[in-house]
Amino acid sequence: MDRRRDPARGAKRRRWKIALGGAATLALLAAAGWSLLGEVRGREQPLLYYKVTQADLPISVTERGNLESQVETTIRCEVENVGYDRSGNNGTQIIYIVPNGQAVKEGDLLVELDSAPIRDLLDTQTLDYQQAVSEQIQGDAKYENQKTQNETTKAEAELKLRLAQIELKMYDDGNNGTYQLELEATERTIETAKNGILEAMANLALKTTEFDGIEKLFELGYRGKGDLDESRYAFMQAEDGLASATNTLETALAERRKLEQYDYQVQKLTLEGAVASAQRALDQVLVDNVSLLAQAKATLDAADQRLAKEEERLDLLKNQLQHCKIFAPHDGMAVYADQDRRNSEIAEGTFVRERQSLLTLPDLSKMQVQTAVHESVLNQVEPNQTVSVRVDAFPDRVYRGVIESVAVLPDSSNWSSSDIKVYETVVRIEEEVEQLKPGMTAVVEIHVDRLRDVVSVPVQAIVQIEKDNWCYVQSERGVERRKLDLGRTNDKFVQIRTGLQPGEQVVLNPMDLIEKSESQRQIAPDAGAPDEAIAFGRPDNHEAAKQENAEQEDADEAEPAAAQVADPEPVESGSSDEESSGVISAG
Repeated sequence: MDRRRDPARGAKRRRWKIALGGAATLALLAAAGWSLLGEVRGREQPLLYYKVTQADLPISVTERGNLESQVETTIRCEVENVGYDRSGNNGTQIIYIVPNGQAVKEGDLLVELDSAPIRDLLDTQTLDYQQAVSEQIQGDAKYENQKTQNETTKAEAELKLRLAQIELKMYDDGNNGTYQLELEATERTIETAKNGILEAMANLALKTTEFDGIEKLFELGYRGKGDLDESRYAFMQAEDGLASATNTLETALAERRKLEQYDYQVQKLTLEGAVASAQRALDQVLVDNVSLLAQAKATLDAADQRLAKEEERLDLLKNQLQHCKIFAPHDGMAVYADQDRRNSEIAEGTFVRERQSLLTLPDLSKMQVQTAVHESVLNQVEPNQTVSVRVDAFPDRVYRGVIESVAVLPDSSNWSSSDIKVYETVVRIEEEVEQLKPGMTAVVEIHVDRLRDVVSVPVQAIVQIEKDNWCYVQSERGVERRKLDLGRTNDKFVQIRTGLQPGEQVVLNPMDLIEKSESQRQIAPDAGAPDEAIAFGRPDNHEAAKQENAEQEDADEAEPAAAQVADPEPVESGSSDEESSGVISAG
């Protein structure tokens, strides 16, 4: 939401060039009031009087400013530059825009931009998005398959390692291990071989005895040649059997030595190597699994990112398509944006850039006043103070307002002038309004304070000489000069702390008195005793003025009406009717 601030800065400068603050402001306002009586200064005029009263004195600050909307939305082109005009400048063409200055309701179509280029891009992007969806599905399936494959290869490697460890443990077990069983089998073979030797030796001894006996019987002739040969053959077989048993024992002993010295070490190293290889295979599988899974994850992430980008681009184009039609966010009046060197004219058929302002939509039912306050009264103005607002176009209507904000720094447009410092102030009108337009001139009356039961007189009755303030008071001896101690002022009336009492009458046109004094060399604010009484004017004129004032005493008995703060210009108390009556009322 953007708010335009366009105060009447020229009016500020003219206004604050006469506002010096404090007592200096009072003197200028008094002089401005007296200037209204200038039309009658070329001739003898009766003195105008005001009867001093004691009543409430409202303190307020009056400023002028310009109306603007509280809610002013800037409508911008949110469509990317996808088209080109005849000059080659990129942008988007306006095919419809609401007429400038037309009142619109919430939801009304304000602007329609050409959507054909975006629709073409949207069709292409839809295909790219579908392709990205397919790649994402494939990447996700590959990733899940890789996780399953990793679990399988890991389980296989762990099984191989476990089996190798069991083989090693089974071989090296001192009680029931494979090596122990082989060693025991070899020992049994050795025992068998030893038994075989004993049996062969016994058999050889038997055969030897038989052969010796048959050989002696053969020599005696009791046995034949065949018996001797058969006995010799049996003896030889017994010898062979002993030799075979001896060889078997030696072989068994050699096998045991081989088993103990070589086979055990070879087999153990082999099994330990198998365990180590299985462990390395498992480690490699784990590393490969991490790598393969990371590759699959990277592929999946790339597919996800591409899908996200394609989806984002698709959503962007859909939003761009929606931005081609701009509807009113609230009720208001369509105002075309100002044209500059960068921006083309706002009209149907022209091309506009992205982020270019097309129009503003102020809500005319909620208005505020952009004004400024002078530094001399800045300490009296603060947020949430009540304000009365009058619009020049509707002078009979008063709107309720409240101060929304007061700038911390002075208006930068006035920094070049060292004697003028004003602070931008925003006054919010609290009620809904009708028929008010942005830029209308308004007068704000900021209600600062209200002094209760004080003595006050119109500011035009005060004369300031250097640092002293004076007024002229009617007395029995005529008109006398009196020094005053002033208090606060509301630009029309000023508080009198000391110097006047209720019921006394002060001269409202003291400049006529001073000018006559100068011409007659009889009185001046800076000459003579303060209590010196001097009569001025022709007696008939003076008495006529007193008579006219007496006719207004009933009206003067009433308390001064609440002084309405106006722009620091001469108060309109010197109208022709009031001059003829010789009295200016407090209201």
